[in-house]
Amino acid sequence: MTLNPRRLVIGISGASGAAYGIAALALARAAGVETHLVVSRSALLTLQQELGLQKADLDGRADVIHPAADIGATIASGSFRTMGMLIAPCSVRTMSEIATGVTSTLMSRAADVVLKERRRLVLMLRETPLHLGHLETMTRLTQMGGIIMPPVPAFYAKPQSLDEVVTHSTARALDLFDIDTGAVKRWNGLKDALEGPA
Repeated sequence: MTLNPRRLVIGISGASGAAYGIAALALARAAGVETHLVVSRSALLTLQQELGLQKADLDGRADVIHPAADIGATIASGSFRTMGMLIAPCSVRTMSEIATGVTSTLMSRAADVVLKERRRLVLMLRETPLHLGHLETMTRLTQMGGIIMPPVPAFYAKPQSLDEVVTHSTARALDLFDIDTGAVKRWNGLKDALEGPA
């Protein structure tokens, strides 16, 4: 018997990289995971700008879509069992709200719940370069039990398209919830490369 059902909260904040959140929804669904989506107001602008998606285009991509202002949603309570929460992408604002315990939106409240229930929280932080305040906030969240996972390309996988880069990074984030999507090109070491012609 598992501690929590195969149910994951996915947040999409307004940072650049909305494709990561969309990929997470598709990969989780294909892996048989129930998804609960919350999208910030800023993210709706980013989704339109980067992917040409409107709010209505999100229908059907998640099992449940929660309005960002709905503080009374199921995911705002620790009694609603989940595997945890992935925020992809995660803005500095969202990260900072979570780190300080500010729960003014459902996104930050759901993340706060995940932390207090000692579940897994993964933030695909999209910001660079980083100043000391960013680094201190990341340290604080790590100490609180969160995982900071900037979406860094894995060049050893030899991606042939931007979609492959996004898919690999997102699938690695889902690995942290023990969700094997089958989309990760696993590192097999340098053995094959070193056994080439002498």
